[in-house]
Amino acid sequence: MEVLKKEVRAMLIAAKAGLTPEQLEEQYMAMVCKPLPLHDLGFQSTLEMVTQMPEVVRICSKNGTLILKAIADDSTKGIAKLVANQKVKTRKAAGTPVLPATVKAELQDLLSSSPLLLADLGKAFLRRFGRAFQYRQYGFLSVFEVLRSMADSIVVEQTKAGSLLVLRKYLARTIEQEEVAPAVSAAEMPPVEPICETESFHQAAHLVHSEPVQTQAVDLGDHPKQVMYDETSECLLPLIPLQHQGFEQFPLTPEIPPDAVQDRRLCSLPPLKRRCLVGVIVEFVVSPSQFYIHVCSTETSSKLQDLMFEMRHVYSHKVASDKYIMPESAVRPGQLCCVMVSTWWYRVIIHRVLNDHEVEVFYADYGHLQIVQKSSLRFLKWHYLKLPAQAIPCSLAWVKPVEGTWSSAAILLFKHLCRFKEFVGIVDEYVDGVLYLFLCDTSTKEDIYFHSVLRDMGYADICGENIPSQEFEELNPSALYIQPSEKQGNAEVMEPDLRLQQESQGADSETATLKLDGAEL
Repeated sequence: MEVLKKEVRAMLIAAKAGLTPEQLEEQYMAMVCKPLPLHDLGFQSTLEMVTQMPEVVRICSKNGTLILKAIADDSTKGIAKLVANQKVKTRKAAGTPVLPATVKAELQDLLSSSPLLLADLGKAFLRRFGRAFQYRQYGFLSVFEVLRSMADSIVVEQTKAGSLLVLRKYLARTIEQEEVAPAVSAAEMPPVEPICETESFHQAAHLVHSEPVQTQAVDLGDHPKQVMYDETSECLLPLIPLQHQGFEQFPLTPEIPPDAVQDRRLCSLPPLKRRCLVGVIVEFVVSPSQFYIHVCSTETSSKLQDLMFEMRHVYSHKVASDKYIMPESAVRPGQLCCVMVSTWWYRVIIHRVLNDHEVEVFYADYGHLQIVQKSSLRFLKWHYLKLPAQAIPCSLAWVKPVEGTWSSAAILLFKHLCRFKEFVGIVDEYVDGVLYLFLCDTSTKEDIYFHSVLRDMGYADICGENIPSQEFEELNPSALYIQPSEKQGNAEVMEPDLRLQQESQGADSETATLKLDGAEL
């Protein structure tokens, strides 16, 4: 019961406006991965449980809705004060919310076929993806704020019917079609809806119909034949099994596409310079000693988003999807491929083959392991190998758990601190390929350093050095399957695209260094 009280207090302290009993149940399930132990403790409901925690939970009523708020004890008063000072309406640039790449891709996909009125966005999103567009859970205050964050890909046009949302790629394609239309007769006009929506398909189709195709004679014994030679892919089309004299003709077997990745690995991002400040998003958390981040830069964010969007279009077509089905011999540990989850395709590496139907895979761009069906795997096209793996394995610098291992309450608090925001990361060093950094939330009146929060809550000790992560020592999929970048091999570093305004941080890199070396510790 005491452990449960500590977990409930940690969750409620992190929620400035409090939580309803239903939200508390959802938060607990999301963070602890099991429901509240109501029946085990003899309670019939969450409300009955919190009434037995008068020193932990204060029950309030707002507009007829019950709201649960935390009662801070001596060890959490400082944290409660910091959360109370957190701004709600006005945010600094560093604390601007970030829409996950999958949600961005979903919005782009929704607008890819035709523009959409803003008033119809909610209904269309629900009809297409089976869930409401809950932008507030990502920290946005309005749909307009979401659209402003996607101004590089979505245009808002004012019409008589209202605000019209147009995908920039769709707009560019429409303008191009209007310019070409006068030169094309009505009889030659192509159908409005293309058979395949991928850009590569249109390019291939254009090459086949508009450019002369070389032919090459192939000796097939007594029956020479001509086959097309495509200079762009440097392969013969179509594939014809050759039958030479003295060789027996075998039955046809499925061919592995020449552009399928078979024996290559993704590269990691170049390392960051020590003590530089960089915007980060925490993508996946196991503990303060094992989590994965994305570096926030316009270039990397848009490239990952474009990659996911393109992969969805390519692999969603049955012909293309069937072409890249992996034979049983290719389903082996270490194989780089892609997998479909909830209509989206992700780059993964096979970690374990569990049985005839299931494998465990590592998500190279997000950092977590998951069990998936073999049937959902496909070869990764060579083109999708170029972008480095985006998930960076990290540990929180200069801290260690007071109990030897991180308690569930400590992990729960750290997950709450990391949710749905862009933070400032202060790079300390790399140890065995793991990035050790400090995390700071600059969206509040006072900057919140995560290592200080864990210390003040009694979950961590400040040790002044980086102790190798026990979790990563046991298993670090990035070290197993991702090869260091060429720059990393040459001991070079990359300067991050900070996209952080110094005035919004309240301190420059020198001040941040002083805080870490002195007052904050």
